[in-house]
Amino acid sequence: MVQSNEGTSLLADAETADKALQLRRLKSYQKWAFLVTFFGYFMAHFSRKCYSTVKLNLSVDAGYSSLLISAMDSVFMGTYAVGNIVSGNLGDRFRPTNILAIGLFGSGICLFFITIGLIYDFEGMDAQLGNFFILFCYFLFGFFQSTGGPVGTAVMGNWFCDEDSLKKRGLIFGLWTCHQYMGDVTAALCTAAVLQAGLTYWWALVIPAACNIIWGFVTVQLVPDPAEMGIITEEVRIRIAKNEAKRALGEEVNDDGPKPITFINALKIPMVAQYAFAFGFFKLTNYVLFFWLPFFLEKNFDPVTANLIAALYSVGMMPGGIIVGVVSDWFGGRRAAVIGVFMSFLFVFLGIFSQYSEQLSAMMLLPMLAIMGILVGGPNNIITSAVAADLASHPSVRGSNKSLGTVTGLINGCGAITASIGLLAVGPLENAFGWSSVWYFLMACTATGTLLMSPKIYVELFKQSDYVKV
Repeated sequence: MVQSNEGTSLLADAETADKALQLRRLKSYQKWAFLVTFFGYFMAHFSRKCYSTVKLNLSVDAGYSSLLISAMDSVFMGTYAVGNIVSGNLGDRFRPTNILAIGLFGSGICLFFITIGLIYDFEGMDAQLGNFFILFCYFLFGFFQSTGGPVGTAVMGNWFCDEDSLKKRGLIFGLWTCHQYMGDVTAALCTAAVLQAGLTYWWALVIPAACNIIWGFVTVQLVPDPAEMGIITEEVRIRIAKNEAKRALGEEVNDDGPKPITFINALKIPMVAQYAFAFGFFKLTNYVLFFWLPFFLEKNFDPVTANLIAALYSVGMMPGGIIVGVVSDWFGGRRAAVIGVFMSFLFVFLGIFSQYSEQLSAMMLLPMLAIMGILVGGPNNIITSAVAADLASHPSVRGSNKSLGTVTGLINGCGAITASIGLLAVGPLENAFGWSSVWYFLMACTATGTLLMSPKIYVELFKQSDYVKV
């Protein structure tokens, strides 16, 4: 009896020591996974924003018409939206770091081809050829750019899966989503440096193209899943337990690792469909404020002042994701409830804008827009990262399906499609009824998105016994 107890104790000690070793190995690689995926998405925004910063040069120096530039934006948004859905699922089906690297390589190559078209003046040779060439490049560019979000989130979810990381998931992903703003700022600084140095404007496309390709080679070296390094995580233990339960029932089990989830089954995960549609309305609110604020402000301010005031909105978005992430961590991962509070405050701010936007001074607009940036950016950033990771960890799929890339892609892609369609209403609304109608439209979008999340908010707030933090 004593020997049996001693044997049991030794086995337990060995198991504890093994878990501690596995955790140390996991933790030691997390920083590298964070760094590589962070700068991978940083590169996507760096290359994407650099094009925006040279739009005037494309119009004046390259002879691109406003219609062509608008078509480039539309083609990019369309393929980017669809690409998010496709790329996320590809990341679950194939080695995700290869998908990320293909996105970086492809983005860089597309920008190089666009630069060749500018250097040899394809537009001047033949307008139809030039238009087709640039639109085709941007068609492909949208697909390549779409890999960073869903697939990068999936790799992050693979590595940050220990108990401590799950408790800090909001903070970790809030910090991680700063990549997009750092990429946008770097793009603006890069273009300014190129023009300040007297270089030809297309160097602002060549530099990010080269950086994307270089980081693609770095990304290929990243191990996408702890299992490839023999690290046994909680996900693996859950899968083993599920397989043992099936064997106990007499079922034949072949464990080849978790299977990639289908789109239909991903949508069956509780709240995925609601979040996908809700995110579309939140993303639409962000797009309208991001793209239309300078235009609106120029009615009452000179262009320089208008752009400086509008920039405060973008500045506010960066800490937004961190704030929502940290606050939701404090409340035990109740992210829907925190997002609902943020959206309620945004609704109030939009209501003030609907009544007084054209009477507000610059001193009033600056803090208001910075706060609105936090209120919009926080939920937008956290839904496509920490919330997606929460949803993909639902007990129904955890350990048995690869789903995070597909879930993130569905939320991001459906959101982009909804937002792109909704943007078409802004111009006609403003022309027919004035800016007040636009603010009312955004209030309706904010309310609709929040209502779509209301079942989850209700469970988190009032049914704590039913709420399971995944």
